[in-house]
Amino acid sequence: MTTASRGDAASLFATPRTVAEHRADGSIVLRSPEPLRDGARCIGDWLEQWARQRPDSIFLAERSSAEAPWSTVTYGQALRQVRAAASWILAQGLSPERPLAILSDNSIDHALLALAAHHVGVPSAAISPAYSLMSKDFDKLKSMITLLEPAAIYVSATKPFAAALAAIKPLHSAQIISGNADDADALAFRTIAATPESPDVAKAFAAVTPATIAKLLFTSGSTGAPKAVINTQRMLTSSQQAKAQTWTFLEQAREDLVILDWLPWSHTFGANHNFNLVLRNGGALYIDGGKPAPGLFATSLANLKSVMPTVYFNVPRGFDMLITALRADEELCRRFFSEVKFAFYAGAALPQNLWDALEELSVKTVGRAMPMVSAWGSTETSPLATDCHFLAERSGNIGVPIPGTELKLVTSGDKLEVRVRGPNATPGYWKAPELTRQAFDDEGFYLIGDAVKFADANRPERGLFFDGRVAEDFKLNSGTWVSVGTLRLAGIAALAPLAQDIVVTGHGGDEVRFLVFPNIAACRAHAGLPETAGVNELLTHDKVRAAIAQGLAKLKQQSANSSGHATRALLLVEPPSVDGGEITDKGYINQRAVLTRRADALARLDDDAPGEWIGCY
Repeated sequence: MTTASRGDAASLFATPRTVAEHRADGSIVLRSPEPLRDGARCIGDWLEQWARQRPDSIFLAERSSAEAPWSTVTYGQALRQVRAAASWILAQGLSPERPLAILSDNSIDHALLALAAHHVGVPSAAISPAYSLMSKDFDKLKSMITLLEPAAIYVSATKPFAAALAAIKPLHSAQIISGNADDADALAFRTIAATPESPDVAKAFAAVTPATIAKLLFTSGSTGAPKAVINTQRMLTSSQQAKAQTWTFLEQAREDLVILDWLPWSHTFGANHNFNLVLRNGGALYIDGGKPAPGLFATSLANLKSVMPTVYFNVPRGFDMLITALRADEELCRRFFSEVKFAFYAGAALPQNLWDALEELSVKTVGRAMPMVSAWGSTETSPLATDCHFLAERSGNIGVPIPGTELKLVTSGDKLEVRVRGPNATPGYWKAPELTRQAFDDEGFYLIGDAVKFADANRPERGLFFDGRVAEDFKLNSGTWVSVGTLRLAGIAALAPLAQDIVVTGHGGDEVRFLVFPNIAACRAHAGLPETAGVNELLTHDKVRAAIAQGLAKLKQQSANSSGHATRALLLVEPPSVDGGEITDKGYINQRAVLTRRADALARLDDDAPGEWIGCY
């Protein structure tokens, strides 16, 4: 960290502490010496609390375009609509066996309807809109609906979802609910939110326990049908209680806590971490209708200029686009680094070149480095398992175990496989007892499948570094292990800004090779080609190919070991596929799915005859 003062961390976060238990079998158990304090019974308690204490404070806000004014809902208004919608939910007989499914993106209606279900003990299942709007065969959506057997399905409007709704119609008997009051073929959410409140709502709310299922969140389904992860009320409340004990400024923030966020509620990061962070602490959530994608990030920037958040959350692609925008807008840059307390990134994914660029911009603009923090977990851990609530020296530090959560580190080859146990961990997968059994070891630790390494083995409080997915790593013919996660990040940094993402291959061969998803905008700028230039023309341009070759050479200079660099790279014309499970709507690439689906690209990469691939100088 360049010049950030340690006082920044001291005023924002708890001091990181970790206890390490070295067992006779060689495993290491890490835990926080800070006990997890009692939290809420359920997330509905938070809504009730703020509706009583600050009924007129803004809870949710959204707008239809970058030019439109923000539409807001206060905590008092939200509770009234939640209780009204909950009355309708009870009258319609929704239950854990007949839950609520939500197919649409983030919106106020989406939030209120889901909270209404949670309020009376009915699970909601937010399904990524990509399965409805970008899929061609709807196979994964069909499998999800078949598993859920929902009694109600919400969409923002029926027209965009017409094909998806038609595809799943034979599979359910659910009431279709629309956020568009003009849709004649669905029940308007507005009508549901005006239902007279029933006395049964208070009774059902009082019956909710920490063990009650709040949500069913789906995994990516890269190796088959997506699994529905059970998320209990205890998981959600304990995760946020631990967050409050690590991010100690939250107890003082209250009305000052403002979050502007696009991350989808069909994923645990956007929903359980970010949305619940706001709800637990009585803040305001401004729903960002943009996202880090071509044509959509301009909306995110306009929203950022309108609402500067307390904490800035994003994924690597978002930080990449933000850096470009901040460099081009001096006023936005000044406001961002002056007003945002710190930035939060996904610990396993931020390339070091983006960390360095943000730090450099911050120092140049305000004379200090903005704190960059992170965390680690999964859908099955709701999501918080570790938290990096201190000023790490570089990207990738995922922090220390949160209060109440234990990590077990087990030797796996030359790595440390990490496992998780705590109140934040799922009890299992919905209607999948065998998959549930396979997901835990004999001590009840969840087998998350990741590897970690110590920042300093003698000082565990200095945190852990993500060390890749255990199942993704492979051996070369030499017997040398390739750490896919580590090499992927190093490769993206070396090929910056032309590589959007990288898939590492070379399994059973003599050399490592890269399949590269290119950053089309960066490649176009580097080649000096107009917007009308086709992708094939762009990726075969001499300047682009030369830059990729130079990047490979740079990576080889950093690590001449055969497992530390790639000898060839192939630029992929086709973007990652949603139906193929290659990408999530957060922009994360699934290595295994890409390698399985793109056998033809691998064959071209492995062909020794000169062709499409680019060699290392």
